[in-house]
Amino acid sequence: MFTTPEFWSALAAIVVIDLVLAGDNAIVIALAARNLPKALRRRAVIWGTVGAVIVRASLTVGVLWLLEIPGLMLAGGILLAWIAYRLLAGGDGSREHDVPPAAGFWSAMRTIVIADAVMGLDNVLAVAGAAHGSALLVLAGLVISIPIVVWGSTLILHWLERVPALLYLGGAVLAWTAAKMITDEPLYQEWLDGRPGITAIVFAVIVGGVLGSAWLRNRRAKEVLQ
Repeated sequence: MFTTPEFWSALAAIVVIDLVLAGDNAIVIALAARNLPKALRRRAVIWGTVGAVIVRASLTVGVLWLLEIPGLMLAGGILLAWIAYRLLAGGDGSREHDVPPAAGFWSAMRTIVIADAVMGLDNVLAVAGAAHGSALLVLAGLVISIPIVVWGSTLILHWLERVPALLYLGGAVLAWTAAKMITDEPLYQEWLDGRPGITAIVFAVIVGGVLGSAWLRNRRAKEVLQ
């Protein structure tokens, strides 16, 4: 299993997804822990992240099970394509971070876990789609996400601001994952297996549509500002 190209490509997709979507997690953690004494702040960040990852692991495994229900793979793929578009286009669909500062260590941990679980739909759905039903890949992705969120998020946000193309790379991975979920839908997968041309068209339409429509929206927004 570990030697198959499919395993490593799926793991690479999960890593990219974690990198692109880690910013929100970092912001939630920073806002919740900002009023704690310095000695407790780092502990709250680390243990709050661990708690949030455990909650997210449970949610992701639940999503893996739900995606086995006929029709939900298609619905999840469509939703993930929309999430990818909103990630790239920003605007009114971007999430607001209204996380109150915590008064104590345990209060900070509770705030971080709850806020992360509520806001983590995009990451949970994306990781579940990229994992193709593998709980091992889900676990690997979540383990990788811990150092990314705790230590790397500020650096990630900095580079995303300096090199916007990195965000489009992440959006492309999300859109590709969405297309894979849609074409893997059991209701019509057998029909698609005999028509590889249609599968290629679905990938081209979804990935190209998400990237192209987001780019056009961003370009028009810049023109309005000018």
